[in-house]
Amino acid sequence: MALVPYEEGAGWGARQLHSPWASYRFASHTIRLKQDWRRLGVAAVVWDAAVVLCTYLEIGGIDLRDQSVIELGAGTGLLGIVATLLALKSSSGELLIHILLYHLGAHVTITDRAAALEFLESNVQANLPSEVRPRAVVKELTWGKDLGNFPPGAFDFILGADIVYLEETFTELLQTLEHLCSEQTVILLSCRIRYERDHRFLKMLRGHFSVYEVHYDPSKDVRIYKAQRGSHKVDF
Repeated sequence: MALVPYEEGAGWGARQLHSPWASYRFASHTIRLKQDWRRLGVAAVVWDAAVVLCTYLEIGGIDLRDQSVIELGAGTGLLGIVATLLALKSSSGELLIHILLYHLGAHVTITDRAAALEFLESNVQANLPSEVRPRAVVKELTWGKDLGNFPPGAFDFILGADIVYLEETFTELLQTLEHLCSEQTVILLSCRIRYERDHRFLKMLRGHFSVYEVHYDPSKDVRIYKAQRGSHKVDF
């Protein structure tokens, strides 16, 4: 689950977190998401790291078409929704609707813990056109648990926004990343480095993967890291 700190009295930002709705424009679609701070807390609001990574995917020249993508700790589902829409765009920006007639199964897997799934599913269903919905699946994933439900090394991209926070989950998160990765998998993690423990996670990550900072948004103080197995490197 996407967990990040929250401080009361943070002005406009706090009001946004407590708003029941949040709207964004990505992939030629308006995405309107339910938020529910009172019921689900930090897992049910949109954080800057998700917005920054969505923007990076859309304008960074990353081709998600016909790729197998999984999002960890999806929360409201913004990132997974945007990835699904981008995976179906042609170079001219048109949705490749006709391809849906020939491709079976989901290409984007949007995951979180069981407690957040109903809320997550409602946002995904509300924001993906009916003909696109078969290309996305919402699925339970608690890091380090029941990894046999996910084929090892089956994903081209692993995405995570503000999932690096609770130190007690770091070992399970790394275990999950290792299970899901092949030699070619690209991991993209978007986060705001707030505490020393965040640096400790990056050190742990570098013990298992080659890690590069590929983007920094100074207006939101959010960084995007790309990680891959060993010395394998894919340039965007």
